[in-house]
Amino acid sequence: MRVLVTGGAGFIGSHVVEALAARGHEPFVFDVREDAGADVRDADAVRGALSGVDAVCHQAAMVGLGNGFTDAAEYVSRNDLGTAVLLGAMAEAGVRRLVLAGSMVVYGEGRYACARHGVVRPGPRAVDDLAAGRFEPTCPACGAALTSGLVTEDAPVDPRNVYATTKLAQEHLAAAWARSTDGSAISLRYHNVYGPRMPRDTPYAGVASFFRSALARGEAPRVFEDGAQRRDFVHVRDVAAANVAALEATSAGGALRVYNTGSGEPHTVGEMARALAAAYGGPSPVVTGEYRLGDVRHITADSSRLRSDLGCKPEVGFQEGMAEFAVAALREEG
Repeated sequence: MRVLVTGGAGFIGSHVVEALAARGHEPFVFDVREDAGADVRDADAVRGALSGVDAVCHQAAMVGLGNGFTDAAEYVSRNDLGTAVLLGAMAEAGVRRLVLAGSMVVYGEGRYACARHGVVRPGPRAVDDLAAGRFEPTCPACGAALTSGLVTEDAPVDPRNVYATTKLAQEHLAAAWARSTDGSAISLRYHNVYGPRMPRDTPYAGVASFFRSALARGEAPRVFEDGAQRRDFVHVRDVAAANVAALEATSAGGALRVYNTGSGEPHTVGEMARALAAAYGGPSPVVTGEYRLGDVRHITADSSRLRSDLGCKPEVGFQEGMAEFAVAALREEG
């Protein structure tokens, strides 16, 4: 299969390219890192890149929380306008297979249950609570403590920041494209991806990169809140394998299918920072109590649908992955 990989020179995209080639496919990279003219917002450039292509793996995106709302227009331009241009060109070219780099951030907070009121959806955390160190969401009906659990793909979406909003818009665009063209579209909702070639020293990277960059500078990783936030840290090679499985899957057209793409092994942010620092041999993490508006408390998802439908399961365990990541090379820029 000839596969166009947008963002194919980036962190995740470069691993997808390698995984596709290893399976005997022909990946073609479309990325501004390699060619300034390879911008998914440029319709002519995209049309040219789609010539002879069987499928598209759309990894190009502006990621992370960035610098707050001042980046909103750039996020929308790169993520949503870029996706719309790409899908329009695919419709013209007759390319009918798409795998989209989605994100678990579309859910907002994770799944919570109250002993009295059952499953509830807490609203955004209040600044006063965060400033006072009250990080755990409470029941919106009675204010009681909540128990967090795994989010399934049919959970309501509730994006809580600009990046999350653009990732959800990408899915809506992909769904509309699939209905209009009878195309096959799959969105892989990535969890916290880490591994070799992660960008360093940038506000657009993930928390694993922040910690690894600090250790490389000889500094202690700074853990926000109390470090008890739960996440699912999934190795980039497992994410690349999920992309290949999604591209190879036989599926009916006309609709978007979504899959949570995680390790299935939740850990706290503090636990990850300690494991990485220990593997690196650097200073122990410092829990600061700081917070970022737009961050959610707990978000871990059930990835069993990916296993059952696509036969894709993670191969890199948490301790093994952190030991590798501790010494892996990072990218100088995203």
